[in-house]
Amino acid sequence: MSYISKPYILFGGDFNPEQWDRQTLEKDLLLLKNAGVNTLTLPVFAWAKMEPEEGRYEFDWLDEILDRIEAYEMKYFLATPTCAQPAWMSKKYPEVLPVDIAGRKRTHGMRVFFCYNSPKYRERAAAIATVMAERYKFRKGLSGWHVANEYGTYCYCENCQKRFRQWLVERYGTINSLNEHWHTTFWGRQVYSFDEVMLPTELNDDYRFNPTVQLDYMRFVTDSTIECYENEARILKKARPDLPVFTNISGYIKKLNQFKMVPHMDVAGWDNYPWPTDDPGFPAMKHDIMRAANGGKSYYVMEQSPNQQNWQPYNKIKRPGEVRRIAYQGLAHGSDSSMFFQMHQSIAGQEKFHGAIIGRNGDGNTRIYREISELGEELARLEDRFVGGRTQAEVGILFDWENWWALELTSGPTKDMDYLQEVFRYYKPLYDMNVPVDMVHYQDDLSKYKVLIAPMLYMMKDHIGEKLDQFVKDGGVLLATYMTGYADENDRCVFGAYPGPLRKALGLWVEETDALRPEEENTVCIGDRTLGICGFLCDLVQLETAKAEAVYGQDFYADRPVITSNKYGRGRAWYIASRLEYKVLKQLIKGLLKSRRVEPLFESEGQVEIAVRENKKGKTYFLINHGNETASVDLGAGYYGNLLNHHTMQGEIFIAAGDVLVLMPVHN
Repeated sequence: MSYISKPYILFGGDFNPEQWDRQTLEKDLLLLKNAGVNTLTLPVFAWAKMEPEEGRYEFDWLDEILDRIEAYEMKYFLATPTCAQPAWMSKKYPEVLPVDIAGRKRTHGMRVFFCYNSPKYRERAAAIATVMAERYKFRKGLSGWHVANEYGTYCYCENCQKRFRQWLVERYGTINSLNEHWHTTFWGRQVYSFDEVMLPTELNDDYRFNPTVQLDYMRFVTDSTIECYENEARILKKARPDLPVFTNISGYIKKLNQFKMVPHMDVAGWDNYPWPTDDPGFPAMKHDIMRAANGGKSYYVMEQSPNQQNWQPYNKIKRPGEVRRIAYQGLAHGSDSSMFFQMHQSIAGQEKFHGAIIGRNGDGNTRIYREISELGEELARLEDRFVGGRTQAEVGILFDWENWWALELTSGPTKDMDYLQEVFRYYKPLYDMNVPVDMVHYQDDLSKYKVLIAPMLYMMKDHIGEKLDQFVKDGGVLLATYMTGYADENDRCVFGAYPGPLRKALGLWVEETDALRPEEENTVCIGDRTLGICGFLCDLVQLETAKAEAVYGQDFYADRPVITSNKYGRGRAWYIASRLEYKVLKQLIKGLLKSRRVEPLFESEGQVEIAVRENKKGKTYFLINHGNETASVDLGAGYYGNLLNHHTMQGEIFIAAGDVLVLMPVHN
C-alpha cells in the first residue's frame, strides 16, 4: 500500500521497538507489511529510553525506526511515553508517585503509576511532549498523537487532598452549600472549613460509609485526569492542528467518566478485551457506549488481543476465526480501526504470555499470523466503504457514568448491584432481535427516538426527569425500571416517593422494595397464566393512573403489579418493578417496538449479529455468526453484494458457523 490521503481502515497496533535489536525490528516490519498492517502506535512505554536523565533526550534510535516504518509506507500514531515515568524521576521527585487508598506511598515500577495532580509530573510530561511535537510534527508518516496510555489511577496523596478541597470550593462555593448538598447532618458530619474535608480512604472509611463524598471524589479524579491529558494534548494540537489527538480508554471503563473526558479528545479510542465467557452482545454494547462517548461519530479500537490475554484467571487462546469476528464487531458498531496489542510477543515481563501478531518464534509460520494476514487483506479490499459511517437508531438506552457510580456506592437495597450488567439485560433483547441501539446521554436530544429504555435511572440530574416526561407526552414509548427516580446528583433523596420526577408519566409510586437473595425468586403472572420468573428487586407499587399488565405470583405481595403501563399525553410509559427473566423481557420489548413500528434490520435464526453503518457511499451491513452452527438471515426482496467475495445475495441466506459477511445493497 502506498501512502494515501483518502480514508481507510486503520489496521495494526502497538509496536515496541525499544524491546528489540535492529535485525529483529527489520524482520518484524517486513512481516507486518506482508500482513497488511498500515498503522502502528509507538513508543508508548519508552520514556526511560527517550529521556535517560532529566532534560537529556535521546531520539536518534526513534528517528531511525520512523525512517524504516516510512520506508515500508506505513503510518503511525506517535505516543507520548508519559504513562511510565523513568526511575530517575520517581527517585528525584517522589511526589510524582501515588498514594493508595490505604495511605501507602507506592514505589517506582508500575506503569500508569503516578499522581495526575503532581506539578512536577505535569512539568516533565509537558517537556517531553514539547520536544516530540517540535521534532516530529512534519514527519510524513505521522497520522496523529496518542497521549499516554489507559488513564485510571486513583491517588490519595497530600497534593490530591489539597486539590480536592480546591475542587470542592469551585463546585460548591461556600462551606454551607457543601454541607447542604452532602447532607452532613447525617451522623454529625458537618464541616466548618474546606480544610476539614478529607479524602475518602481506608484511613477514615468515607470510601465505604459516605457515598456522596466518594461520588464527588470520583468526579474529581475524572476532572484531574482531563487536566493531566490536556497538559500534553494542547502542546501536540498546537504543533499540528490538523492531526487528531487522543488517548486510549481502558477496557475497564468504570473508573473515569468517558462521557465527560472524550469531548476533550478529537476521537475516542478504546481497548477492547472481551472475556471468553462474555455473551457476544456485551462487547457490542461497550462499542456502542464508545460511539456514544464520541457523540455518535466513528471511533478507534486501539487495542484488542490477536490471541489470548495474560491477565485473566484462565487465558484461553482465540479459536480459529475468533479474532476476525472480534475485529468485525468493532467495525460494525462504529470503529474505523482494527488495532491490536501487540505486534511482537515480549520475551519477559508481566505480559510475556499476552498474544501478539508475531509470536516468539519470530516468523510468520503461526496460525495467528496467518489469520491476521487474511484479515488485513480483507480490510484493504474494503478500503473506505464504511469509514466515518454512522449508525441510525430509533431505540435508545439511557446510560450515565455518575448514575453507575452512585448506584454501586449506595448501601442497600442489595449488595449485588451491577449497573453495567443490568443495562446489558435490556440491551441484549434488542441485540438478539437485530435492532440498532444508541446509548444515550442524559444531555442528548431524545426526540429522534421512538422507544427509550432507562434501566435503573437512580440519579435524576440534567433535567432528565422533565425531558423524559416531555418525551412521553410527545408520543414516545418509555420503559423504566426498579431503582428509578431516587436521588439527585448529590445522592440526596429529595424527590419524595419514587420514581420522583417520573411519577406522573409512569402513573405510580413505589411504596417498598424487597431485595431478594440470589436463591429467591418470584413469578410474573397474567390471570392464571405464569409468564416466567422475576427476582433481584421487587418493587411494591401503588397505581395512580397506570394499569397493571402483569402481577407477582407469590409472597404476601402476590397480585400486586410487576409490569405496568400508563397512557400519558400522546405516548405511553411502562414500568418494570422487578428483574424479569430473559424470555419475558424480550417479549415485552418486542411488543413495545411493534407499537412504534420499529423493525429489525433483518430477521434471522441462530447466533448471528447484524449491524449497519451508513456514510456517503451508502449502507454497509455486517452479519457475524458467533455460533457453532450455521445461521440464516432473510434479506427479503432486495439484492446485496458481499464485499468480501463479490457474490450477490437475495432472500434467505445461510452463514457458516463463525463466518462474517459484509454486504452492500445493489440494484438488480
